[in-house]
Amino acid sequence: MTAPTGPEPVYPVEPESGDDDSRFTNGLLFDVAKVIESHGYPRLASGRDLLELRISLYRFLYTNKDVL
Repeated sequence: MTAPTGPEPVYPVEPESGDDDSRFTNGLLFDVAKVIESHGYPRLASGRDLLELRISLYRFLYTNKDVL
């Protein structure tokens, strides 16, 4: 099996300052939740839903896939 060709991925990115990134806000989290809901998925109703979304979003944005 050969690796896919095309542009190199741009994610994960480095946080702005060490482990902190001012762009990673609750506003970002709620915007992503709204987009998910607008595509017909159920409304995120519990704190656990938001926590899981936050963890997943953080992993996508900042975690090196080779480490996982």
